[in-house]
Amino acid sequence: MDFLNSIILLTNFIIVPGITYGSQLALGAIGVTLIYGVLRFANFAYGDLMAFGTMVVILMTWYLQSKGISFGLLPTALLALPIGILLTIAVSLFFDKTVFEYYRNKKSNPVTFIVVSLGIMFVLNAVVRIIIGPNDINFMDGHKFIMKAREFKQLTGLNEGLAIKSTQVITLLTTIITCSILFYFLNKTKTGKSMRAYSNNEDLALLSGIDPKKIVLITWVIVSILATVAGTLYGLDKSFKPFTYFNNLLPIFAATIVGGIGNPLGAFYGGFLIAFSEIGLTYAYKKFFKYIMPESLEPSTLIQFISTDYKFAISFAILIVVLIFRPNGIFKGKVI
Repeated sequence: MDFLNSIILLTNFIIVPGITYGSQLALGAIGVTLIYGVLRFANFAYGDLMAFGTMVVILMTWYLQSKGISFGLLPTALLALPIGILLTIAVSLFFDKTVFEYYRNKKSNPVTFIVVSLGIMFVLNAVVRIIIGPNDINFMDGHKFIMKAREFKQLTGLNEGLAIKSTQVITLLTTIITCSILFYFLNKTKTGKSMRAYSNNEDLALLSGIDPKKIVLITWVIVSILATVAGTLYGLDKSFKPFTYFNNLLPIFAATIVGGIGNPLGAFYGGFLIAFSEIGLTYAYKKFFKYIMPESLEPSTLIQFISTDYKFAISFAILIVVLIFRPNGIFKGKVI
């Protein structure tokens, strides 16, 4: 029984949260890697683009709730998600048309694009804070738990409980569906193959008759969808706070580079690697070792590798190690 309790303990505090957080990072990292792979620059405004999309979803959720409209057991935010996606696409295309296209036509170097994206980051951050404020917002409604820890204990007779939130299941299912559609699109459709060709060799793609404006448009549409979905899922699972989305830029970039920047599949796996590293290294294993070790050897300390205060330092450390020993990432980068 002690062994089963130890497994449930890890499942409840590491595996389930790791899968959920990893799914959110994976969606964000794929968006970043698509921008780099196709448009050739690192978009530092991506975290605030996620925040903007989530903000629109929250505002639309409040509007639907004020009209007495809900989604039953599911969060009302899922009904508002399409509006959030459409407005985020509009904002992305607006900034591309008014800012990025100018520098793209001038053939500016990647550093220029990074500086420009930083400027857009500050603009989006200010817009979000002005409209919805800087404070925590919990917009989750509907049925919160699929299974509560107490119910699990009563069902199994174990000392440890397993709590499964509806947002965790929604996050996993949404990530599987979104990524399946995206990878099918990139690998099986004519437009997806054109994007890959454009990413691999822009000049050769242009000679083949591929329309660069269409590729750029589709890239921003996909990136905006991923940003809004990832931001909404993160906000539903935890809460919405604009500064948190800015902070999440580090683990998202770390996941992108660890997986191989420019490689969507690598970014997907990188998201889970970063998530499990952060959660696994900051978890206190004292109770776990009490279950699996003899009483005489039970630990008296927390058995915590790194304090939760330094969670983001883990992403940074992994990022540095990968850049030193495997600069192209676990998977070869620059390939869509």
